[in-house]
Amino acid sequence: MIGLAIFSGVASAAVHLTAFPAGLAATLCFSAVIAAALLISWGAEAAQFFMSQGLAVALIALLQVVPEFMVEAVIAWQAGKTGQLDLVFANASGSNRLLTGFGWPLIFFVTDFYHRRKHGRPLEALTLRGEHVVEVLALLLASSWYLVLIWKGTLSLLDSAVLGGGFALYLWTLNRLPCEDEEDMEDLIPPPRLLAETGASRGGRLVIYGLFLLGGGVMWAVAEPFLGAMKDVAVAVGVSEFAFVQWVAPFLTEFPEKVTAVYWSRTVRLAPMALLNMVSSTVNQFTALVAMIPIAFAVSAGHAQAIPMDPLHKTEVFLSFATTAYGVACLLKMRFTRVNAYVMLGLFLLQFFYKGPVDLFPHTDGFSGTAVSAHTLIAWAYLVAAAAEVVTHRREIRVPALLRGALESMR
Repeated sequence: MIGLAIFSGVASAAVHLTAFPAGLAATLCFSAVIAAALLISWGAEAAQFFMSQGLAVALIALLQVVPEFMVEAVIAWQAGKTGQLDLVFANASGSNRLLTGFGWPLIFFVTDFYHRRKHGRPLEALTLRGEHVVEVLALLLASSWYLVLIWKGTLSLLDSAVLGGGFALYLWTLNRLPCEDEEDMEDLIPPPRLLAETGASRGGRLVIYGLFLLGGGVMWAVAEPFLGAMKDVAVAVGVSEFAFVQWVAPFLTEFPEKVTAVYWSRTVRLAPMALLNMVSSTVNQFTALVAMIPIAFAVSAGHAQAIPMDPLHKTEVFLSFATTAYGVACLLKMRFTRVNAYVMLGLFLLQFFYKGPVDLFPHTDGFSGTAVSAHTLIAWAYLVAAAAEVVTHRREIRVPALLRGALESMR
């Protein structure tokens, strides 16, 4: 643990002090991110014994999206200076879809692999505890504000106030949930178990908080050189700027979540915690990340100004909402099944095959054709799948009862 802390700190300092070639700089930053993600993961495993698991996961999710915040802040700042808005929504919409469309199935299939090795049978589903209905509903409410943005056609400082307030309420609510039972410490591997056993003391908690700060600091320090190095690599192989901002950059900045997810999923027991990590990261991006965009834009421009959304922006935002809506529909029954993972991943991959217009009614016999964006069709496919999920599992959905139980545990 000490070795990882030293390595991550030295690597993050080295990329700032020395002009490495792009490939070597990317490798150093990549290694530092992995080390920082492991340190944060161990801290979170220990922290859940003196704060709620949901709050511990939400805090590390916030630290993990620091690189994402930096990238989006730079894009919004440049847009405020130049007035070019093409890329403002690309990063945010791409990152949301990566977390849900790719991240959730990744957790399921990694857990399934290690579940087969341990128990000799396939995994049926990832199951969340009842109190985590709070995170599921928070994700539903946060993502639904995207519909308001589409209806208004703008992203403004008013949206920042609403989403920022919602994020603060989310953290406050999670803080009221109960901690984990101490007997579960025995299931931890040595590093987090040592942290958990010493976490009852003030000094032990300071060590855990220190790991959070170190991990977050390393991710903040390496974000810019890592993205710069990878952008040079991407340009060299012919990746467009929009594709880089929407997909390559989010994949790189969200790599900490994926490292944590795989680390927890391979234990099988902590796989639900990995899924919660992705859920919390998505809530962070739908609230705090989006709230930051108009603020950075306004400060850069020198005056308050709403950011207009063109048809392409609205399509990408709608697809992000629809992807998350299907994820919420899956988790309303507090289980994420194999079928859910296949549907989620299949629709996510489908959006890469064709992005242009689809003529639903070709010009035949004088009938006027109607062209619709392929991404719009995929978004509606997600929503149809969400409706089918709710109808199919309606007897398993007990949101009011689970919410009452969560509220009672806060008292």
